[in-house]
Amino acid sequence: MIITRTPFRVSFFGGGTDYPAWYRENGGAVLSSTINRYCYISCRYLPPFFDYKYLLRYFLREEANNISDIKHPSVRECLNFLKIDKGIEMVHTGDIPAQSGIGSSSAFTVGFLNSLYALTGKMVSKRQLALQAINVEQNILKENVGSQDQIAAAFGGFNRIELGGDNEFFVYPITISQEKLIYLQSCLMFFFTSIVRNASEIASEQIKNIVNLTKELKIMNEMTDEAVNILNGSIDHYNDFGRLLHESWQIKRRLTSLVSTSVIDEIFNSAYRAGAVGGKLCGAGGGGFLMLFAPPEAQAGIREKLKDLLYVPFCFEKLGSHVVLYSTQDS
Repeated sequence: MIITRTPFRVSFFGGGTDYPAWYRENGGAVLSSTINRYCYISCRYLPPFFDYKYLLRYFLREEANNISDIKHPSVRECLNFLKIDKGIEMVHTGDIPAQSGIGSSSAFTVGFLNSLYALTGKMVSKRQLALQAINVEQNILKENVGSQDQIAAAFGGFNRIELGGDNEFFVYPITISQEKLIYLQSCLMFFFTSIVRNASEIASEQIKNIVNLTKELKIMNEMTDEAVNILNGSIDHYNDFGRLLHESWQIKRRLTSLVSTSVIDEIFNSAYRAGAVGGKLCGAGGGGFLMLFAPPEAQAGIREKLKDLLYVPFCFEKLGSHVVLYSTQDS
């Protein structure tokens, strides 16, 4: 029996520059952190007492005798990619629902690959996990996804991720003091809008129009370095991080009409009136999680204003995808 735990992530800056159609020509950069909300996957070889070879439990239950009959796309293609012949039982649970903008789909793919490698007695690097998850999602499944989520889920931590070039990506940990990190976390608020959206549809619109978004994407790329400079500066100026989030969100809203709605705009306006400095929708936009930057003294008023939304506290995490249980089935 193998159990892996893989974190979800929040992306602060550079989202949209992590699509291969952009960064392979222009380069990209993302500032993100994984958080203490996780995707858990348990995996084992299925004992030979059943009428089926594959048993999968996520929000659906699947029984299948052939890999090709498996409906879950990531499970099917990960098994094919790693050429797993034995029967498998897989159970997935998550701390946060899918289609919420915090990289849940890629966390699943990274975590499942990690589980399968452990099950077959192999260890792989975080870089291999990230690259193989990117390959499964972008090249095999042909999904409209970027590359930041797989990297974040595999590596974990608070990082500047640089994309492009022969090596595809580099991960640079943010090395600010613990005092600054704690203060930054204390200024971040996380709300679930309860609006479920299809990130692939939103991303597809952006990718189709990417040739006309050069100006916006270059500015968003530059904002990543500007944000790092703020973090390296005095803690007294950290409100500038929130203001930059607001500027970035205004640009992101122009990438496609699907990014925001009048309902979401009003949520932001209510938060700003209550004292928030900046914020954004996580992921592709359209719904999911709302992240706000607000001074601690303003947060009670913001929570009261947004009392119809679910408030979800979180902390940064550092481990990335890892095996939390490894138990051989013959012991």
